[in-house]
Amino acid sequence: MKPAELRTLRALAALHGVETEFRDAFGHRRAATPQALLATLRALGVNVDRARDLAPALDLRQREIWSRACEPVTVAWEGEAVRVTLRLPEERAGEIVSCRLQTEDGESRCWRALPGEMPASRAGRVDGRRYVQKEIVLPRRLPRGYHRLSLETGGREFETLLISAPARAFEPPARNQRSWGVFLPLHALGSARGWGSGDFTDLASLLRWTAARGGRLVGTLPLLAAFLDEHFEPSPYSPASRLFWNEFFIDVARVPELRRCAGARRLIGSGAFRREIDRLRGGDQVDYRRGMAQKRRVLELLCRSFFASAPVARRLEFERFVAARPALPDYARFRAVNERRRTAWERWPRRLREGAIVAGDYDRAAYRYHLYAQWIADAQLARASRAGRGAGLYLDLPLGASRHGYDVWRERGSFALGASTGAPPDPVFTGGQDWGFPPPHPDGIREEGYRYFIATLRHHLARASVLRIDHVMGLQRLFWIPSGLDASQGVYVRYRAQELYAILCLESWRAGAVIAGENLGTVPPEVDEMMARCGVQRLHVLQYDVEGHARGPGPVPRGAVASLNTHDMPTFAAFLSGDDIEDRASLGLHAPAGARKERARRVRIVGALRRFLVRRRRLAKGKGGAASLLDACLAFLAASPARIVLVNLEDLWGERRPQNVPGTGRERPNWRRKAALTFESFSRSPRVVETLRRIAALRRKGAGGR
Repeated sequence: MKPAELRTLRALAALHGVETEFRDAFGHRRAATPQALLATLRALGVNVDRARDLAPALDLRQREIWSRACEPVTVAWEGEAVRVTLRLPEERAGEIVSCRLQTEDGESRCWRALPGEMPASRAGRVDGRRYVQKEIVLPRRLPRGYHRLSLETGGREFETLLISAPARAFEPPARNQRSWGVFLPLHALGSARGWGSGDFTDLASLLRWTAARGGRLVGTLPLLAAFLDEHFEPSPYSPASRLFWNEFFIDVARVPELRRCAGARRLIGSGAFRREIDRLRGGDQVDYRRGMAQKRRVLELLCRSFFASAPVARRLEFERFVAARPALPDYARFRAVNERRRTAWERWPRRLREGAIVAGDYDRAAYRYHLYAQWIADAQLARASRAGRGAGLYLDLPLGASRHGYDVWRERGSFALGASTGAPPDPVFTGGQDWGFPPPHPDGIREEGYRYFIATLRHHLARASVLRIDHVMGLQRLFWIPSGLDASQGVYVRYRAQELYAILCLESWRAGAVIAGENLGTVPPEVDEMMARCGVQRLHVLQYDVEGHARGPGPVPRGAVASLNTHDMPTFAAFLSGDDIEDRASLGLHAPAGARKERARRVRIVGALRRFLVRRRRLAKGKGGAASLLDACLAFLAASPARIVLVNLEDLWGERRPQNVPGTGRERPNWRRKAALTFESFSRSPRVVETLRRIAALRRKGAGGR
């Protein structure tokens, strides 16, 4: 590409929010190749098939920016002056602007902005026409919410979505500033009454048990709808939808219709069914496909019973649930078509691909099943979330959704289907990572007023006391991998962080829920700065904070969720032994030289951590066993000023197997391993109970940390 063309390409990329370079995990500056920039622009919908398309595309983008009189979204931070940008042709810039603010609750305010009250901030020329950018100052005292601001001048009307948000996300009362909780994936939570995996009743039991010990949170993996038959995908981080729950976790025995449905009771009591349940309970891995098949057999009978003979009060309850969720019938139709055609929506006939489904396209029984299953799942999760009587749910919002799923099918304009999301090369993933799901389209989500993002937040915040935002950097920029390129060739694309954080702050206050952001790994400083400014709690993993501190870990941040690992990290025992390094080496994910370097690095980290804990008098000199080191680390975190301390229950009995090995799929049975101890076993374990008792005492005391 010629130098002039390259300059035009980079200018065009910048106007679309595509970064032309970034610093990688090694500290090296990586410039995006022309090929990657062109492919990313095409994924954004820009017509640049050849180099000669660049100049017209740049002109078009500049014309779009200046001729768009106002931005589709404007943020009004509480307590700050609000300025709405208005771009006008120079000859119209001296006219009066009529303003009308329609608040979310229906109130209307009207006023006129005079030319002298609108200072000019910029000017530009496009196609020989000069434009002026002016600013309209709005009243400081705006109600919180999503409002519509209409601006009329010279016979033309423009509109912007005005997000009036608190400056910081919700924070709990002072008495709840130092809480703790436990973490365990729900699929792994076995019990004597379960059907081979955990369910919502088990989750309620864990919440009650945790609350009885003084804990305030139970954390788990995402609980979202999944494909467990066709396009089988058990990963909770690639759900079929981020707007609906996973009926796999329904406790069939607690469904009210079971009392009136003799056919379902006979099925459950049959010898063949009981033998299948016994097989599901055996082994150390969850069999999602077979388990879901058995639950569905029963749920379909209960669904038919409900629609045939449900009492009036229960039918009204169901109808209110469906009416409050306008997207639910659409989702149920999508799943029913999917089951009839047994293929991904990308291969459906054009009419169906484009979202036009009619009654004959699906089986009505399947449609009703999905309505019913969502109702039951939501009711059981709601019951579980209330069971703790003081302990709430710490839910996880995944970054994306399956490209074969409902969300991408229905919200097509909110996704860039010509790319996938991932991460650039780093010391562990030397070739980068491709996570497979499409990234949000930065312009598409704005033009839709962030409707889909708001809906995903509300779905989770209706049940969560704390919501963890996976890969929180995605609110500011995401690593895109255009189709046809590999992860080493991806580029970063920027998003409107102010707008996304404003929504996050507003929705967290409306729900009364704390927001935490997963900010681990290679994260630029501006991410932590934005989180701190907006009151989003950061994650702090103790042993990974050792590097870079000569005398051990740095201070535990006051506004942090502190722990010893996450679902993508080895358990504490495996971290100490280096099992994860050996496993990755056996998979070829570490070259021999890299594995040797990583082993040496791990020895240094563990040694520094042990010496630090001895100095802090959390660990007796000479006591270096895994259990002693675990107790010392947990005691240090519990005594620290961290907002929340989250304890991985599997660490308390020395589990060494991971729930997930990042970068693997078929090589490892990720997201399927059952916990070694059932709820009945660990809830009565003296070791587990005593460890949590000590943590609760240190959290109450609030001394000794730094």
